[in-house]
Amino acid sequence: MKIESLRVQKYISECGAASRRKAEELIIQRKVTINGRYAAIGDRVNPKTDIVTVNGIKIVNKNSLRYIMLHKPRGFVTTMSDELGRRCVAQLITDIPERVYPIGRLDKDSEGLLLLTNDGEFHNAISHPKTQISKTYRVTVRPHVTEDQMTAMAVSLDTGTAGTASNSIKILRQEQDKSVLEIILHEGKNRQIRKLCEDVNLEVARLKRIAEGSVKLGMLQQGKWRDLKKEELDSLLNMISKTR
Repeated sequence: MKIESLRVQKYISECGAASRRKAEELIIQRKVTINGRYAAIGDRVNPKTDIVTVNGIKIVNKNSLRYIMLHKPRGFVTTMSDELGRRCVAQLITDIPERVYPIGRLDKDSEGLLLLTNDGEFHNAISHPKTQISKTYRVTVRPHVTEDQMTAMAVSLDTGTAGTASNSIKILRQEQDKSVLEIILHEGKNRQIRKLCEDVNLEVARLKRIAEGSVKLGMLQQGKWRDLKKEELDSLLNMISKTR
């Protein structure tokens, strides 16, 4: 998809930061930057790739806010670029004209639901520990999990997350050489589930995030994305509002 560039003063106006005439005044006063340099009247910007600030504050066209879910496959890092040349999630959303960023992370060997947005306020609110939006994971471990291992993991979840008692773990399926678990976290830490399993000598064969709050991955295929439905976005916004 070809992205049309705009004159910077028009872009500022479309974002609602100032009228076009006022935007020109701000540019002359050196209060507007494009990618860190002072803007000049007539400069053009690409809304997808350029960062424009007015009085030091990044502006975004409110009519172009995007909230999407991606089914991240294994083997992709949760970054928009990678200096090591690894595959990153940005390669899966090249058809989105807006410049969106991941909310939270899934490590390279994990898969499943990943939310992305260009709404900075929403991003920060979802990411903040006090919001505690639940994240649900389906975890396949080897070998067969024992009752003692389940007890140890449940205790660790209850005491290792700053008093968050609503974390949970349960067995979904038992097989001779493996078990499938459901783990729900409200304030996840880096590689928490993998460390939880390692501590009781379980190997994580597969780790998949299947939900955040009431937003479920469903049948979305690996490597594909879609916009959040209105009711999905509303449910997340409602959770955020309850913590303010």
